[in-house]
Amino acid sequence: MADRRDYYDTLGVGRTSSQEEIKRSFRRLARRHHPDVNPNDSESEARFKEIAEAYEVLGDPERRAMYDQFGHAAPTGAMVGDFWDDLGGFGDLFEAFFGGRRAATRPRRRRGADLRYDLAITLEEVASGVERSIEAKRVRRCAECEGTGSQSKSGGEDCGRCGGSGQVRQTRATPIGQFTTVGACPACGGSGVTVADPCPKCEGQGRRVTEEELSVTIPAGVEDGVSLRIEGEGEAGERGAPPGDLYVVVHAKEHEVFQRRGRELLCEMPIAFTTAALGGKVMIPTLEGTKELTIPAGTQTGERLVVRDRGLPDMRTGVRGSIHVVVRVATPRKLTERQRELLGEFAQEGGDQVEDEKGWFSRLREALRGEN
Repeated sequence: MADRRDYYDTLGVGRTSSQEEIKRSFRRLARRHHPDVNPNDSESEARFKEIAEAYEVLGDPERRAMYDQFGHAAPTGAMVGDFWDDLGGFGDLFEAFFGGRRAATRPRRRRGADLRYDLAITLEEVASGVERSIEAKRVRRCAECEGTGSQSKSGGEDCGRCGGSGQVRQTRATPIGQFTTVGACPACGGSGVTVADPCPKCEGQGRRVTEEELSVTIPAGVEDGVSLRIEGEGEAGERGAPPGDLYVVVHAKEHEVFQRRGRELLCEMPIAFTTAALGGKVMIPTLEGTKELTIPAGTQTGERLVVRDRGLPDMRTGVRGSIHVVVRVATPRKLTERQRELLGEFAQEGGDQVEDEKGWFSRLREALRGEN
């Protein structure tokens, strides 16, 4: 994908160009490189295909938005199909400018659409990785007729109305000359094929809507919003064309204790003021259970203690992050008489003095001196 040319460069427009500007540039380039204008010129034909592919994406606002966000790695779905399928509209434009007829060709079968499935998992599942089953409702190859569309599995025949091209032409006279319009053949619906004995399960389409259970493996450490591609599990292509892909977009549920910052986990931990003053040990939660944490003597509210290798693993390297514990010193709301007596003695011994260390009180004193 890295060697594919940027679609904006292909059409010679900027990323802020309007849809009308993109359309005008496409028409100008298409007229110049159209195979009917440059017969037996493989370079012009390749250039025309490149232009048509770029316009199929940038000419549609929704497809363009996806391309702007993901580039050529965007989930394709109906976004990037077989770009030759849209050339009927330009055939009309070409004939209006140059006259004549384009050679009738069999319509190319369209690749199956890509699909998206949003999957929510817990933070514990992010840490360990998980295999989940999902219910996917999608258009799949008809098993009854093996995708042929015919009950006898013989497939279809060229449409007698359009000769297999999937298009019918109408020419009408106007004051400025004759104009030829091209539209989908009403007999075959534009497929170029008619089926004499259509399959009763898929009504001759070769594919039908099914609901199936799929197993999806989510790697440990998966980032929120990551799209996992499952090749060939999208919708079935038309009459044997390749299927699309399934993109599973993973979302981590909000956790009741932890906040995620990449591989790191952040949580708040209330501790008794005696533990903060004297130091001690407390049990903290992790994604795998609880773990003992040492609280240094003199710990203050807002201080951060780090527990190494108990965060989330990196999806690529497996290296685990840390848990960052922000300490909140809890002040007791109710005291017994004995506790009050002991705290009173503590205060008399100077325990009610705040260790300022050039902190808030020092800054306040300096500010007051500056006002005098």
